Amino acid sequence: MSEPLPREIRCVLIPSGGVRLLLPNAAVAEVITLAGVEPVAEGPEWLAGRIQWRGWQIPLVSFDHVARLPEDAPPQASRVAVLKAIGNRADMPYIAVLTHGFPRLTTLNAELLLPTHDGHDLPFGVRARVLVRDDTAVIPDLEGIEATLVAMQEAA
Repeated sequence: MSEPLPREIRCVLIPSGGVRLLLPNAAVAEVITLAGVEPVAEGPEWLAGRIQWRGWQIPLVSFDHVARLPEDAPPQASRVAVLKAIGNRADMPYIAVLTHGFPRLTTLNAELLLPTHDGHDLPFGVRARVLVRDDTAVIPDLEGIEATLVAMQEAA
């Protein structure tokens, strides 16, 4: 007999590029200070480069293309949320996401998470737009991002 699904899920809201990303807390390996970004030649606008972390060279993804910060927005210390990749690939176990500010822990249940999709196409890397209590957030399409990164890696 299978175990029942949990009624509550511990999540993290990660500010990135003018939006908040909503992810399960278990997806986040570590939050670190941004340092030493290696650019990727001819990469898409959402690929900020690659960073070194614990002996791995991992892709650094930015969500600036989803909702741009206003020009007069105060600068915030950039950090990186290192996420566990979901594709079970030995050559890409992690993906990093550029953050602006500190991630915030929250506990959610089905009643606190409302879809807000308005029928328009979602930008690349976004699986859904949601309302979490009073905050709007996006659920990133980590599978799509990862598949695109793998295809880029194999084409190189």
